[in-house]
This record gives sequence, structure tokens and C-alpha cells, in this order.
Amino acid sequence: MAGIPDKYKDILSKKAFANIATVNGDGTPQVTPVWVDYDGTHIRFNTAKGRVKDRNLRRNPAVALAIADPDNPYRYLQVRGRVADITESGADAHIDSLAKKYLGQDKYPYRQPGEVRVIYKIAPDRVQTMG
Repeated sequence: MAGIPDKYKDILSKKAFANIATVNGDGTPQVTPVWVDYDGTHIRFNTAKGRVKDRNLRRNPAVALAIADPDNPYRYLQVRGRVADITESGADAHIDSLAKKYLGQDKYPYRQPGEVRVIYKIAPDRVQTMG
């Protein structure tokens, strides 16, 4: 597993959206902007169970993501890796913490009735940086 270089970890603490690429069942790429955080080992994001990226990653754990520094878009982090863990445990609290980071709100305001939240932990295999 590759590590995130210290001088780029700050990007993961900013309100920077990650563009997550997954692989559809027909082999074509699918890209979605998502909120992320970093636990010191894994890049984490949260989605609702049953969405396209959820289905794709359960079928094929290969993932790539790119995150540009919102203060300098020529400085960015690109990560290729695999899903190391998928869990519903703590996912509601996690999406609330991401809402605090990205929106300044204590609770995630877009929750749908019956929605089941899921946390994905991405283990970086290859990390590239720029800027």
C-alpha cells in the first residue's frame, strides 16, 4: 500500500471534492464527485447503498480518484487503489462529519427516507502528485 506524501495530506483536510472513478459492469468508466476524509491510512468516502458507485465497487474494488487543491488547482493528488473495507457501521455519523466539513452543518441535510449509508475505505496502491 502506498502512502499519501506528507506535503499533500492537507488537500484531504480541505473542502476539496474527489472525483472517484469506478468501473461499470460493461467495462466503461463511471466518475462521481464525492466528499472525502483521510484516517491516516485510507481515503474514505460515503454513499448510499444501491447507488451506481456502490454497485460497481462491490463487483470490482478497483478505484481511482483525483483531488485538486481548491486553493491551487494545479496542485493535486491522484490515487489508484482498491476498496479495503465497506461498512454500514458508523456510516450515519461519518456522513454527518463530512457534512460538517463541507457544508458547516452538523447533520447531513440530503438524507432520503430509508436510505442506508455506507463507508468505503480506499487503500492507495499508487499515488501521484503535481504542484
